[in-house]
Amino acid sequence: MSQLTHEIREAARGLLRDGKAQVVIGFEPGSLPLRSRPCFIRKEKDIERLVWSGFCETNVARYLPKRKGKVAIVAKGCDSRALVELIKENQITRDQLVIIGVPCEGMIDRRRIEAEMGHELIVEAEEKEGSLVVRTADSEKILDRKEYLFEHCKACTHPTPVVYDVLLGQPPGPQEAIDAFSDVDAFSALDREERWAYLVQETSKCIRCYACRNACPMCYCPECFVDATQPQWVGKSTGLSDTIIFHLVRAFHLAGRCVACGACEQACPMGVDIRKLNRKLQKDVIDLFHHEAGCSLDEVAPLATFRLDDPEPFMVEP
Repeated sequence: MSQLTHEIREAARGLLRDGKAQVVIGFEPGSLPLRSRPCFIRKEKDIERLVWSGFCETNVARYLPKRKGKVAIVAKGCDSRALVELIKENQITRDQLVIIGVPCEGMIDRRRIEAEMGHELIVEAEEKEGSLVVRTADSEKILDRKEYLFEHCKACTHPTPVVYDVLLGQPPGPQEAIDAFSDVDAFSALDREERWAYLVQETSKCIRCYACRNACPMCYCPECFVDATQPQWVGKSTGLSDTIIFHLVRAFHLAGRCVACGACEQACPMGVDIRKLNRKLQKDVIDLFHHEAGCSLDEVAPLATFRLDDPEPFMVEP
């Protein structure tokens, strides 16, 4: 058992015992190797289910909108940024939350591990001091953990939670300088036809399962615009036009709110490059408004406010 797992269990035990939380939202082992799943702990006898590993990639802030009562939540950096946005958007109050902050070393992309193992049946995976030991029935490989992280984890600039009530473990040491938007800059440098071709290529893969929407902590509308029938904003087919409209409108709905947690891309069964649009708008918001989502409880999102003295040069002088 890792030290972080032990600390999470002890923190959760104390919160439930003292009545400071009615439920603890964290992670438990999945039914297969390389997987974990969110769990909801309400009784001390279930505390031992809680674990922490490089496979706790789900953004558990997804389970908070409109939740009642006192909630403790195990949050890594991107989870905490989503919590900040949900608090500001009145989906939950800060007083309701006890945030158990966990510094994150990046989450492991199991699809890349499975591909590396030649799709042999993996029976066990174990993290050891920067390495990942993966075993099948007939073989064992030791992999460099850093090489198998999700792309959004490699570009993460906030591995330590930005808000917490208790911080466990040790924050990561000094990080190498990260150009978080190098891929977006490369995409923006393409001409209009090339950008459109890429958009068509990616959205053509989409089967409209809405796993991206359902995994996103910021998609909490009681009725999504794609489900509305009176009026009907977009068709229900997987035709290219309808699919592109879904992705474009969803990206604009997330502008200034997306916390770059990668939940959408992790959930997509078709491998659509969903993050490209989101990150392009994320970069635009940073460049135009000097605002990064989820970093401050006091700072109002730029697209959720109005200022008479806002010169809006990008609109006046496009």
